[in-house]
Amino acid sequence: MINRMIKKLVVIAIIVLIGFGANAQSKFGADSVACIENLSLFREYFKQKSYADALNPWRWTFNNCPKSSGNIYKNGPKIIKARMNIDPENKSAYIDTLMMIFDQRIKCFGQEGYVLGLKGYELIGVDKDRSEEGLDYLKQSLDLEGNNASVQAVYGYMKAIETLEKSGLKTKVDVLEAYAIVSEIIDYNIVNETKTAKGFIQYSEKIENLFTPYANCDDLITLFSQKFDASTDDVNALKRITKILDNKKCTESHLFFNASSRLYELEPSASSADKIAKMSIAKGRSAASVEFAKKAIELEEDTNQKAIYYLGLADAYRNMGSYVSARNAVYSALEFRSGWGEAYMNLGYIYIAGAKTCGDDFDESTVYWVAVDAFRKALSDEDTKDRASKSINTYSKYFPAKEKCFFKGVEAGKSHTVECWINKTTMARTSD
Repeated sequence: MINRMIKKLVVIAIIVLIGFGANAQSKFGADSVACIENLSLFREYFKQKSYADALNPWRWTFNNCPKSSGNIYKNGPKIIKARMNIDPENKSAYIDTLMMIFDQRIKCFGQEGYVLGLKGYELIGVDKDRSEEGLDYLKQSLDLEGNNASVQAVYGYMKAIETLEKSGLKTKVDVLEAYAIVSEIIDYNIVNETKTAKGFIQYSEKIENLFTPYANCDDLITLFSQKFDASTDDVNALKRITKILDNKKCTESHLFFNASSRLYELEPSASSADKIAKMSIAKGRSAASVEFAKKAIELEEDTNQKAIYYLGLADAYRNMGSYVSARNAVYSALEFRSGWGEAYMNLGYIYIAGAKTCGDDFDESTVYWVAVDAFRKALSDEDTKDRASKSINTYSKYFPAKEKCFFKGVEAGKSHTVECWINKTTMARTSD
């Protein structure tokens, strides 16, 4: 049924061709009827995703009327790659054909810089062993196109550098330098809302994922400091900087604080407020850390993320010595995420941090009972199970000794209320 329909379409196309006469012949060549027939055949098969059937008529047009249609070159790579999957033993020959498609496209239709980007992108995708060759095409593309480079060329350039670094042919410095080049192109397209901006937004995260494993904090700060302008209005660039620094735990740098602050000025959000809160903690700015942690909670709508920000508020309070407020923030987090191990871990550390404020040495040591109780609750969460177990083993050593309990009239295994700001009933235990 499909083949009959395709043949009808081909007949119609030939009739149209005859109607155009000499003008059509100049485009399709001397054998214009055969050209239009094969061109129409491969196009219809291609539309039906019948790439195996499309191969022979496509090959005929490629060899006999190469200037007849740009679709020969736009569709050709997919047809050849489909054949490559069916016939892997001849993969090398198909790759050579793939490269020929791009070379002939440049010869017939120009756009050298753009097409070289596609050529390099396809090559590194089908044969990692030819990544150096692919990188050469991609570099030529970026040099020729500049900020007009395609998404494929930009991503391919970064991917090729990463692949070559893994094989020992490039260094970490090469990766950093490559990122500096592609990030400029990404920023330009996103800020200027070019026709390809959407594609760059989609691929920017993939490119960052390729980049971040190679950069420690010093490298990242050096790279981004050279590009950072405190008065910039480029929200996307600021988001990229703060996200990468946050992911790499580089939140104690001046750059992170300045970029986060500027981002919050331009686009107040829960995420940017949270980043400023973290940086304020690192800088010892207690009031600011609490203020921005509260803003993060206020601006966030997602309940899971709001719980995370409540733990950020707990950290801010804990660092300023407001242990009751810190504990209440954890309780709020647990209202949004019941049984959350991370919250119980945080609660245990709040008790430990405030233990010294609770009376004499014996009273202080009883606080560890309550802290370990919190860690035990974190055992039920797979994400915190191992850390909770280690914390239980570590802080159980700080329980009071039997002798001290005896002199205080406290019996192991009996309930005991830990007073001070904690005011919590637990079970008495000893370290020996």
